[in-house]
Amino acid sequence: MSGSNKSSRLTLYIIVGMVAGIGLGFLLNKNIESKAIANPDKVLEPFSLVADVFLRLIKMIVAPLVFTTLIVGVAKQGNAKAVGRIGGKTMLWFIAGSFVSLFLGMVLVNFFRPGEGMHLAIPEALPGSLPQTAITLKDFVYHIFPTSVIDAMAKNEILQVVVFSLFFGVAAASIGEKADVVVKLLDSTAHIILKMTGYIMNFAPVAVFGAMTNVIAKQGLGIIGTFSRFIGEFYLGLFLLLAILLAAAYAFIGRRVGALLRHIKEPVLIAFSTNSSEAAFPKLMVELERFGCDEKIVSFVLPLGYSFNLAGSMMYMTFASLFIAQAYGIHLDANTQISMLLVLMLTSKGIAGVPRSALVVVAGTIATFKIPEAGLALLLGIDPLLDMGRASMNVVGNSVASVVISKVERGLKG
Repeated sequence: MSGSNKSSRLTLYIIVGMVAGIGLGFLLNKNIESKAIANPDKVLEPFSLVADVFLRLIKMIVAPLVFTTLIVGVAKQGNAKAVGRIGGKTMLWFIAGSFVSLFLGMVLVNFFRPGEGMHLAIPEALPGSLPQTAITLKDFVYHIFPTSVIDAMAKNEILQVVVFSLFFGVAAASIGEKADVVVKLLDSTAHIILKMTGYIMNFAPVAVFGAMTNVIAKQGLGIIGTFSRFIGEFYLGLFLLLAILLAAAYAFIGRRVGALLRHIKEPVLIAFSTNSSEAAFPKLMVELERFGCDEKIVSFVLPLGYSFNLAGSMMYMTFASLFIAQAYGIHLDANTQISMLLVLMLTSKGIAGVPRSALVVVAGTIATFKIPEAGLALLLGIDPLLDMGRASMNVVGNSVASVVISKVERGLKG
């Protein structure tokens, strides 16, 4: 069977798993609400287990994959000047993308004003399990640099792994032939890990089925109706962001945008149904190379993108922060909102591996602007539904970034 046929069949199985999970989740939710199921946690445990195992398998290979592919990618550039040139273009693209995503969220939430009708009273005590302090510049800088690469890999601190790999790759490139043995070993290791990725992806439809069953059984389809306005407006924003990203891609690669979408549909589906853009990382790397992107550039841009270019998550951050302010009747003028956007430009970086990372960043940001963190409770129930859209858009954003940088660097085949 050809690679494209295998990919198409896996995509079909993932969609079937998603639909079946929604259906079973709906039935289980009805039985849970009617008390027909005495112990729902025990019944749902196997479904959450299969999804969690799949995500653990993915996390098992993400850090080693970033480590090996990034070092090889940097070493093969040949010198620090080439690394600096590609890195500069990549970061410029990421900064521009971050600003567009955050600004779009800010514009949409001011246009739709989804929180205005809630009229919540500002609470005296602000309870909550999420952090209530903003991430400072000092915290951010400390977070970038690892004290141990082994510790960073063990904790899946991808940004720290990226920093170590960049230093290692530049050093390897600078000593030339002496590093060839190590670079070849890491290159072989990367290919072995990518082969492992293929094996792990065979479990994706089962994991998607379990994840969807668990979410719908716990939350019910009714929650979509309760927060339909917020969910609908947020997803409209995601579609607008998608249009902007595809227009940017079209400006560089023209009609090949359609082919790009066909290649990344499977990683996008995996991210959507598992609520994790990280889960799509290994498969996305393979598909971008199949599309024609230079292996060295994908190995360089994609890991950085997972720390600095989470387009869907960033749009959500301004949308959610201002939604909470509206719910409490707190007016923020234009200057304050721009300040919030700039704070989010900083605090949104480098926490891709943190569970519910977008909510953590929102919690820290609204605390800075004296908005009650208790408002996060409004979003906790629907966060899994929102996270599906965020995660899939993160995948699209990083795909476009990899393709554009490949095109600019004349590393795009076809």
